[in-house]
Amino acid sequence: MTDVLIISGGNAEDLIGATLCEHLEGLSLAALPLVGAGKRYEGKVERILGPRTQMPSGGFPFNSLDNLLADLKAGFHLEIVRQIRAAQLARREVRAVAVVGDAYALAIGVLASSWGQLPLFHLQPQISHYYWGGRSVWERLRQPNQFAAEDYMFYERWMHRFVQAVYVRDKLSEQRAHQLGLYKARFVGSMAMDTLPAPERDLSSVLDGRPVLVLLPGTRGDVRFSLPLMLQSAALLPQMQGLVAWAADFSQVPLAEGWSLSVLDDQTALAQQGPHRVWLLRNAFSAILHVGQVAIGTAGTANEQAAGMGIPVVAFPTPGPQYIYPNALRQSRLLGKALRLVQPQAEVVAQAVRAFLTDEQAREAARKEGLERNGPRGALPQIAQEIRQALALRGTHAR
Repeated sequence: MTDVLIISGGNAEDLIGATLCEHLEGLSLAALPLVGAGKRYEGKVERILGPRTQMPSGGFPFNSLDNLLADLKAGFHLEIVRQIRAAQLARREVRAVAVVGDAYALAIGVLASSWGQLPLFHLQPQISHYYWGGRSVWERLRQPNQFAAEDYMFYERWMHRFVQAVYVRDKLSEQRAHQLGLYKARFVGSMAMDTLPAPERDLSSVLDGRPVLVLLPGTRGDVRFSLPLMLQSAALLPQMQGLVAWAADFSQVPLAEGWSLSVLDDQTALAQQGPHRVWLLRNAFSAILHVGQVAIGTAGTANEQAAGMGIPVVAFPTPGPQYIYPNALRQSRLLGKALRLVQPQAEVVAQAVRAFLTDEQAREAARKEGLERNGPRGALPQIAQEIRQALALRGTHAR
């Protein structure tokens, strides 16, 4: 019998789920990742369930028609059937279910919990009322695929009747949930900031004394566009030292024209163009954030974590699949003054970085808003404690 099944609906959600596992140490755990292979759960759970197929869109089928058609061609509809089947089988052998993700992930969780007969917890890191951003009804109607990130849709509210507790991403979203009568919803801290570990390594051998420019190209296909542009921007900022938080193998690094890459070891590489040098570091994301002054980012959670660390972020949209203009604009509403969205041109990006670097008032406003909108750490330990309490209570009732 498995104590807790964790269902997660994306890369960032997998990270939250895997971090939650660390706080559930001692319990029997299983995971059902709904997007991709769920590699973050390896070594954290006893079993990883489901088909674990990587779709072409990287989990963003509704960002564009091309994304959706590519996923359908790859068997997206069959993937859903297999995930539903995995949830139905899992409910026979689990004691509680924790869902990290959107309404679809919650629907799979409702099935896995036998329609709420098992304790069901919903960690909702995607919806923020900040996304609404004071937009008019007409502005919202022009982007209907954003509705489910801006507010709690009727079908999600209906499914909350089967849930024991709902954990939301910020205080404003808690207030909105209560306006809608969702009194199970609570903000207990930032799940995203809980996933940020202590610095993974000492960077003193890399740092040269200049202010650090943090480059966050993300982990999806956007990097093919974003990293070359980031390198070009870094070359226009010789007063700063560029450090790239790189997640993939160095053989997959897309370079700007005229740049070359020297791989020093499996964790460190150096991109060069004439006198310009930018370090690419693997397994050093937190370490880089802890020394950063300004960031250039085309990532989801990573941008938000940088802002939550008090680092102002300059962002630009990519052709996709993730950080397309509507998503970038939405994140700018979420982070407010902590993120400045600009055109995807190296000169424009560099100018925005200089503005943050030289304007202490703007940098302080970005720091304050980034901390406020992300919230403090502490969500996942609290959620883990409540899951343990529910299991203990269920065990008492069983006896």
